[in-house]
Amino acid sequence: MPSIDLNCDLGESFGAYTIGNDEAILPFVTSANIACGFHAGDPAVMRRSVALCKQYGVQVGAHPGLPDLVGFGRRKMDISPSDTADCVVYQIGALKAFCDAAGVPLHHVKPHGALYNMAAKDRALADAICRAVQQAAPGAILLALSGSEMVAAARAIGLPVASEVFADRGYQPDGTLVPRGNPGAMIEEEDRAIARVLRMAQEGTVTANDGSTVALQADSVCVHGDGPKALAFVQKLSKALPVAGVALRPF
Repeated sequence: MPSIDLNCDLGESFGAYTIGNDEAILPFVTSANIACGFHAGDPAVMRRSVALCKQYGVQVGAHPGLPDLVGFGRRKMDISPSDTADCVVYQIGALKAFCDAAGVPLHHVKPHGALYNMAAKDRALADAICRAVQQAAPGAILLALSGSEMVAAARAIGLPVASEVFADRGYQPDGTLVPRGNPGAMIEEEDRAIARVLRMAQEGTVTANDGSTVALQADSVCVHGDGPKALAFVQKLSKALPVAGVALRPF
């Protein structure tokens, strides 16, 4: 039976602001990517997020982003590979301390937002991120866009890597995501998104925004937890995968 990991970005609340429905979604996923304070999150939220993952048996991952709280880490920055590595090491270190305190392993690292998309195409940034993960979290797995420069960079240095696909994001012919704000960036119809995930898991392909077929490796599928229909979608997807013969299992 083929299997796939179901991951969700969470821990994005901070201060007086609550974002997402983390505790309700956690029972239906197998891995979580916790914001580390640069694009979202704060120390108390990080601590609680790790504790919730431990409670529900969900693998904990660090979700480092660009230092852009106002833009939620989704705005491109002109950042050097060296500064990128420092930012990633800093954020991994913060979350790993909470993992150590809770007695749970830091399972993986997934870059966030603009950093993720920039490093998918920029090999120098990808190399810097991979070195940072290898140094700051020995044994942790990099979770990166399928077919991206990050996957290639990880393999080049022997860093464990898992390939990620997206349930609710549009794809371009080169396998990268349609930028947010562009037509086709988000897949709003639940049934269509679920059908895409099943095809990615079973066949290793997805239809791009120009109608072409893109080959990919689907080790883990990301679902976003901050939308108004997020909980209902995650519940529906977590049921549909096993019914279709795809087991839910951490990568």
